[in-house]
Amino acid sequence: MPWILVSSLVGLGVGFGFDKSMGNLLCCVQVDQSTVAIKEQFGKYQDVLQPGCHFLPWCFGFQLAGHLSLRLQQLDVRCETKTKDNVFVNVVASIQYRALADKANDAFYKLSNTKGQIQAYVFDVIRASVPKLNLDDVFEQKNEIAKAVEDELEKAMSAYGYEIVQTLIVDIEPDEHVKRAMNEINAAARMRVAANEKAEAEKILQIKRAEGEAESKYLSGLGIARQRQAIVDGLRDSVLGFSVNVPGTSAKDVMDMVLLTQYFDTMKEIGASSKSSAVFLPHGPGAVRDVASQIRDGLLQASVDH
Repeated sequence: MPWILVSSLVGLGVGFGFDKSMGNLLCCVQVDQSTVAIKEQFGKYQDVLQPGCHFLPWCFGFQLAGHLSLRLQQLDVRCETKTKDNVFVNVVASIQYRALADKANDAFYKLSNTKGQIQAYVFDVIRASVPKLNLDDVFEQKNEIAKAVEDELEKAMSAYGYEIVQTLIVDIEPDEHVKRAMNEINAAARMRVAANEKAEAEKILQIKRAEGEAESKYLSGLGIARQRQAIVDGLRDSVLGFSVNVPGTSAKDVMDMVLLTQYFDTMKEIGASSKSSAVFLPHGPGAVRDVASQIRDGLLQASVDH
């Protein structure tokens, strides 16, 4: 009869939406989803209550010792340690773990401070692994460090009813002075590369400029040589034509006259220049012959020297 009355009251309470305090009064408890409850009788473990509504007659010594969440939890552990090259770094490890439903009693009773236990194992593994590596190797091998932490935690925490889902090394932060020095080293290296590239570019420009100047001088020399060849050809044609058209003149006479004419044309150009100074020429009846003789003798002397 009392059981029927309790059941009726429970049905009435559930129908009208009674709260947890009323449920406790009626010896009923509610366990939420993704949570289990630990059932005890007179302080001794009895069972694990799954999500739902359960009858727990307190008059017979039954009670809830507590609840245990089965949800995935995350713990961020910040550990300061020293590398092999004597650089202090702060390593931040993110541990994702959860309690196992089939080992809920171990997870509830065996550990009083789950986060503290996990943190202790993380400290132990990181401070045993990082001092074996240089700073650059710590950044490169962070996955290996995370794997070592995960293996150690999995081996230790499985005995207490916990599963290590994932372990991540989310941050490696050296001392501020070390970071500044590393940035300066990288900046200097980049500046050195930039200077080398700039010097190489200037070298290429100078080579191309020199090649251009050499090509220009070569072409200029070809032009001068062709110009002189054209002058010689013109003088030769003029001498031959004058000798044919003027009887009694020799090629030597015509050549003397052409050289003397070019000499006076040159002197005229010198006098017309704005930067020219005074030029004194001998004047007299035999001056023209003397000038012609001097030009001829100079040309003959040059031919002998060559």
